[in-house]
Amino acid sequence: MRDPQPDEEAVASELKGNTLRVYWHLLRNTQKTAGPREVQRELSFSSPALADYHLNKLVTLGLVEKQRGEYHLVREVDVGILKQFIRLGTLILPRYTLYATLFTTLLIFYITQLKTLNFYSFYALILGILATTILWYETIRAWQQKP
Repeated sequence: MRDPQPDEEAVASELKGNTLRVYWHLLRNTQKTAGPREVQRELSFSSPALADYHLNKLVTLGLVEKQRGEYHLVREVDVGILKQFIRLGTLILPRYTLYATLFTTLLIFYITQLKTLNFYSFYALILGILATTILWYETIRAWQQKP
């Protein structure tokens, strides 16, 4: 019989540091599988044993399964820093990327359609620039915090 899966709090408390980096690697991997040697090479660990330790930690958390020496991702969680990212296939982007792109597109469209500059159009332009700047700043900040 299989152990019950740990709750979100337990996963959040254990999923950090190198274990989080290994989990991130499995999320980005197109096959959703990896072996200890592959993880060691990709993440520049000192030995395959260290990679195996973190992979087994993910197995204990119920996020990964081991089959014939390969580790398979079986469960995705949004805890800690992972809450700030969304997945689009194998691409993992900060959540703010979509909003920043939308506001940038709207700002460019507004600038190209601007005929006269009065108080209201100037006010809208300032708001658009501020919103776009803030959203891109948050996107870059989230990207720098990725595992």
